[in-house]
Amino acid sequence: MESVIRSSAKICPFMHSATGSMQSVKALKNANLPAIAQQCPFMGKAMEQRRGYASSASGASAAAAATATASTSASNSNSSVEASASADVVDHATKEASFDYQGLFDSDLAKKRMDKSYRFFNNINRLAKEFPMAHRKLEDDKVTVWCSNDYLALSKNQEVIEVMKKTLDKYGAGAGGTRNIAGHNKHALQLEAELATLHKKEGALVFSSCFVANDAVISLLGQKIKDLVIFSDELNHASMIVGIKHASTKKHIFKHNNLDQLEELLAMYPKSTPKLIAFESVYSMSGSVADIDKICDLAEKYGALTFLDEVHAVGLYGPHGAGVAEHCNFDAHRKAGIASPEFRTVMDRVDMITGTLGKSFGTVGGYVAGSLQLIDWVRSYAPGFIFTTTLPPAVMAGAAEAIRYQRSHLDLRQDQQRHTTYVKDGLADLGIPVMPNPSHIVPVLVGNPHLAKQASDILMDKHRIYVQAINFPTVARGTERLRITPTPGHTNDLSDILMDALEDVWSTLQLPRVRDWEAQGGLLGVGDPNHVPQPNLWTKDQLTLTNNDLHPNVKQPIIEQLEVSSGIRY
Repeated sequence: MESVIRSSAKICPFMHSATGSMQSVKALKNANLPAIAQQCPFMGKAMEQRRGYASSASGASAAAAATATASTSASNSNSSVEASASADVVDHATKEASFDYQGLFDSDLAKKRMDKSYRFFNNINRLAKEFPMAHRKLEDDKVTVWCSNDYLALSKNQEVIEVMKKTLDKYGAGAGGTRNIAGHNKHALQLEAELATLHKKEGALVFSSCFVANDAVISLLGQKIKDLVIFSDELNHASMIVGIKHASTKKHIFKHNNLDQLEELLAMYPKSTPKLIAFESVYSMSGSVADIDKICDLAEKYGALTFLDEVHAVGLYGPHGAGVAEHCNFDAHRKAGIASPEFRTVMDRVDMITGTLGKSFGTVGGYVAGSLQLIDWVRSYAPGFIFTTTLPPAVMAGAAEAIRYQRSHLDLRQDQQRHTTYVKDGLADLGIPVMPNPSHIVPVLVGNPHLAKQASDILMDKHRIYVQAINFPTVARGTERLRITPTPGHTNDLSDILMDALEDVWSTLQLPRVRDWEAQGGLLGVGDPNHVPQPNLWTKDQLTLTNNDLHPNVKQPIIEQLEVSSGIRY
């Protein structure tokens, strides 16, 4: 660098005057050369012309120059020459155009409209005293709701509502903040004790939603357990997928309910490698059901933890509404009541169970149930729990009451199953394609996003029936459907009206019936000659039981507070 400066000084009079000595040469080597060059009668003019030709194509260079000159200006604040040069370069950078944010939004929304996956939300106001009726924008514009996840209609249950009213009047609208700041309250303690008892686990923790619970627990496992490998069913809910992404660890996706492939993937790793199998009990868009017992067999064989999402099963399966895991040992749990059977059940084998308070339990929120140590660990480390405001007291009190109420009302689950079977059988007689499954979900296959939306619109506008069309990304393209969910309140007379309306829609739009799917080789079990139907989860014998066949200890049990809810004292 010094030799270049010396050579320049011999040729250029300006450089000669600027480099009078060796000390000046060293100082010049570390100086802001662009600022000094601007004082030269030749270079200064050339640089001024160059700035006039600047364009956004040189954005990266401009940014670098701005950074360099800004730094120099800060260290040489007394130099007006350098400050002027820095201002010039920064001004050059501001001539770039801003990113077109609105253009991005418009483009993405246009794509949604083009592929018919753009979603329209209907204004549906469910009426507690007229369930399953709702009104639209105007109160006299009423429709029958056939796609709610309020599976047991407990959102309008008077006992639940009365508990919520009393709690609201006494304790107010909100919880006051996170438990970390505001502490918790007796409503949280009661609710978590009820949930732990329901799933016969040592502890439970309540979150603002099950989406948050799934994300918080799965991501924490991945971040805290070194080298954890996650094995996830391909149809898992978005909340689990997001949790797996946030886990930032290795994962494998296995084909839906394909336990042979799951075992092949598990066998790739030593038993000592930490593993997590994430799956659901009832998959809400297809109604398919996981084989929980066999998945637990694989978990024990290969040293994996099991994470079971029972969101669409709690309240609906098992003698007490704990879900499919409880239903696997139905009679043993029925005879034991809230106590545990004398042997290790399927529910015992599952390491962690998540569920929601916003579907069968009629309120809002989510939770995880598991061992004392697991729950305390999640309580202590999961940001999704620590930094989220606690559910309002009235909500938690209502949820706890809903759990207690449904636990001793076996008839709610039975009525829901009977009404589902009535609808499925009736649609089968009409040749309207229902994706076969052993659960309470009635997915009616359309296979086209535009036609699915039209079918939903005709049901609403002509027949005053609300069934939302389901499209991508909730389901794969080409498998669009109407998802019907009967409840104990959807009696046979309402079901007959629904089936007449669907017959009209299928005829009007000339939608494919079962015979049409058969001609194409079948899709998702509809019209598939190789499909082997599964028996309904509820057996005929189970449907003949009454509330009196439940153990007396489920009626008004006194459930002790969980130590883990407040933190374990050593």
